[in-house]
Amino acid sequence: MGTCETCGNEYDKTFTVTRGDRSAIFDSFECAAQNMAPQCGHCGCRILGHGVEVDEQMYCCAHCARASGHQGPTDRVDG
Repeated sequence: MGTCETCGNEYDKTFTVTRGDRSAIFDSFECAAQNMAPQCGHCGCRILGHGVEVDEQMYCCAHCARASGHQGPTDRVDG
C-alpha cells in the first residue's frame, strides 16, 4: 500500500507522477494536481492545461500574462 503525498491517505491503488526530476505518489488526480501542477504567476491558480509560458514564467492564460506586464500573449480571437 502506498501513501498519498498530498493528503496522507494510505491506499492500495496509488500511482506515481513524474514531472522533470521530481516523482511523487498520490491516491487521486485531484491530489496530484494540487501538489504538482504549476501555479499561474499572476492569479495563483493551478495550471492543468498547456498554459502560457513567457520568460520562463507560467500563466494559466494570456490575460494573466498580460496582467503581469507581458505584451505578446493573446487569447484566441475570431476571424
